[in-house]
Amino acid sequence: MSDQFRCWHCGKALEEVILPMSRREECGACGADQHVCKMCVFFNDSGRGDCKEERAEWISDHERANFCDYFKPSVNGAGSGTNTNTNANSASEQAQAEFAELFGDTPKPSPKSEDKEKSAAEIAEQQLRDLLGG
Repeated sequence: MSDQFRCWHCGKALEEVILPMSRREECGACGADQHVCKMCVFFNDSGRGDCKEERAEWISDHERANFCDYFKPSVNGAGSGTNTNTNANSASEQAQAEFAELFGDTPKPSPKSEDKEKSAAEIAEQQLRDLLGG
């Protein structure tokens, strides 16, 4: 039964998930928390990221583990995960290319594959070092 659940972040199948899902459940592939709003069937991913469950308390970070009593894991990670991220990334890259073309510039190259495995803090640090020449 657990192989039907997919990580909301990377889309990989979650192995050996015991229901009810523990607050400390993580994806074996990417390490993302799974007891999160974005993994819940009640998550409304229409911009604001509101919860469809009226009685649930407001959660500020939809990607971090929480103690919501109404959490019900979604089979496909609430329909977000890789599809939304991939579409957002390609739309962002297309918009950047069109903007660069408008002003006669060349678009910045997409992040290197090695950067995708780094944390956001590591990427920011590397960009700062590149900017300062260090």
